[in-house]
Amino acid sequence: MKHEVINLDSQKVGDIDLADEVFAVPVRPDILQRTVVWQLAKRRAGTHKAKHRGEVSGTGRKMYRQKGTGRARHGSAKVGLMRGGGKSFGPVVRGHAIDLPKRVRRLALRSALSAKLKDGKLVVLDEARIGSPKTKELVTRLRRLGWESALIVGGVQLDENFLRAAANIAGIDVLPSQGANVYDILRRDTLVLTREAVAALEARLR
Repeated sequence: MKHEVINLDSQKVGDIDLADEVFAVPVRPDILQRTVVWQLAKRRAGTHKAKHRGEVSGTGRKMYRQKGTGRARHGSAKVGLMRGGGKSFGPVVRGHAIDLPKRVRRLALRSALSAKLKDGKLVVLDEARIGSPKTKELVTRLRRLGWESALIVGGVQLDENFLRAAANIAGIDVLPSQGANVYDILRRDTLVLTREAVAALEARLR
């Protein structure tokens, strides 16, 4: 399908053909949800840890005799019931990552791209380049375009000036084409793809 291409000055500079098998597939909310859960689970550090009874310091000697004291029977003072004892069923260091088939991840990315196009939130940019790394200059252009929450996906190599200028702008993310992912696409209102990004994504997802 045809889609217009604009530049950073909000001027139309041409058209581009978007592949239907990448940008016009049925939107699958269930697949999108599975992929977002998979991404967020992968980024969890899993470094939470509590000491269990075998790791706290203390003697393993029986606290007092079993019978005849009128008190409840106790063995080690390191059990979770006692002050200073170990945590019962506490968290341990582990990985939270789950498996998700590659074909499901590819389908989710195609579905996310199609959802943005369907909602009219997909913009194709001629190129993400500016002359100097001035944040003020880029903010002016983005305001003119109406982009307050946007993910800008460039080619394999990003323009250093553009990357530096966008680094301090709230609500604006910049990624290379190989870093495009479902979570970052969905968390921003507008998806901006350069010509290079469109070509790279189509080669990756066809």
